[in-house]
Amino acid sequence: MTTNDSYPLRALGRVDGGRTEWVEDDWADVEAAIRLDATMFEPDTTTGLEHFSHLEVVFLFDRVDPDKINLRPRPARGNPEWPPVGVFAHREPFRPNRLGVSRCRLLAVDGLTLRVAGLDALDGTPVLDVKPYLAEFGARGTVTQPGWVDDLMAEYY
Repeated sequence: MTTNDSYPLRALGRVDGGRTEWVEDDWADVEAAIRLDATMFEPDTTTGLEHFSHLEVVFLFDRVDPDKINLRPRPARGNPEWPPVGVFAHREPFRPNRLGVSRCRLLAVDGLTLRVAGLDALDGTPVLDVKPYLAEFGARGTVTQPGWVDDLMAEYY
């Protein structure tokens, strides 16, 4: 099956603050703001969001050069102690559509500004969507993953 469909997306806002350079670990206490585009949205579009503790944020890895995307299996983070896995078996930014998805803590809502912690996106990153995290959308049943993922994520948040 081949598909050549394209779907234009427009950034809804940008990350403001937090890290300016990519560092793999210790994201839990990194604070930033998501500033939604006031030319697209009225402040009431965030009404009720303040009642949620966490968000799911979809963003663009805009600093990844599309020519550097490698779809061949490789160890995560280039660590030779971990097995080579395909692009869909890890969460690195070198992805076909350069999309990132992150769950982060919502600290405050001020109109079109959402203060967050633990969002693993850089200052200036285009934000494509914001959703409240609902526990019911979490995994059902037992979650399994290979041991190398436990090692990789040990210091991430």
